[in-house]
Amino acid sequence: MIIRYIDRLSKQEHTELVYGGFFLRILYGERWWEKILSFVFLPLICASSIASHLYGWIQKRFFTKAKIAPFIRRFNVDTSEFAQPVSSYKCFNDFFIRKIKPRPLAPGADVALIPADGRYLVYENIHACDGFWIKGHKFHLEELLNSPILAHKYAHGSIAIARLAPPDYHRFHFPADCEPDSPQEIHGKLYSVSPIALRRNIHYLTTNKRVLTPLHTHHFGTILYLEIGATYVGTIHQTFAPGQHQIRGAEKGYFSFGGSCVILLFEPFRITFDADLISNSHRKIETLCKFGQSLGKAFAPL
Repeated sequence: MIIRYIDRLSKQEHTELVYGGFFLRILYGERWWEKILSFVFLPLICASSIASHLYGWIQKRFFTKAKIAPFIRRFNVDTSEFAQPVSSYKCFNDFFIRKIKPRPLAPGADVALIPADGRYLVYENIHACDGFWIKGHKFHLEELLNSPILAHKYAHGSIAIARLAPPDYHRFHFPADCEPDSPQEIHGKLYSVSPIALRRNIHYLTTNKRVLTPLHTHHFGTILYLEIGATYVGTIHQTFAPGQHQIRGAEKGYFSFGGSCVILLFEPFRITFDADLISNSHRKIETLCKFGQSLGKAFAPL
């Protein structure tokens, strides 16, 4: 399976170079022998966090430093943004959770920021995202939020889904000035969130381990901010202080090693997503965005 995306800056369409693509296709493929391997190995790797925690532990060992330079070359990672020299990283996980130099933020208090580097799909009405990866497969908001009350409140709201790949900058940020509640961990499994996996089962998004944080904002109402773990994501780290005012662009936390996902949910009629994100999402193609760019503006009624 080929994964295509639009680079927001260049507006060019690209084919994604998938880290561990061979193993993803074995675990989530549709050929008969792949289904057999998936039946045997998928529960061992994904149904328990043991394998992910073990792999994450390995990435913190000193000998994994040797992987950094080849990884940067293979995935063409831009090192000019790094907050510290590549030589200073003591292991692969140090490189993976790297900080970057300050970026310019899209101006305007009524402009929501892209919260993390990644590939984005957006829908101004959550009902429209049914079948966004698999035609005819419903996206279960109640399962995602683990709350029928919140699911009812956001049923006709807006959603932005960001898929982070291993080469990406893996810290995530606040999209608007806000007062965040305490994060709530929702226990789950650790399946891949790659389109290779999600096209087989969209419910991996709603059953994976995830963290939910309500953000109370002036311009956008209450935003629900979710970080979703995935295979080989050992931990979702929160670095903010709940209950204290946070400015737009401030760091909220980071993922340890692995691909992962960030989801923002907005109440109905609270945000108008940027036109390019809407257009690409309607074509069912992700847009590669960078933290600090514009996600959309606070809804302005006609």
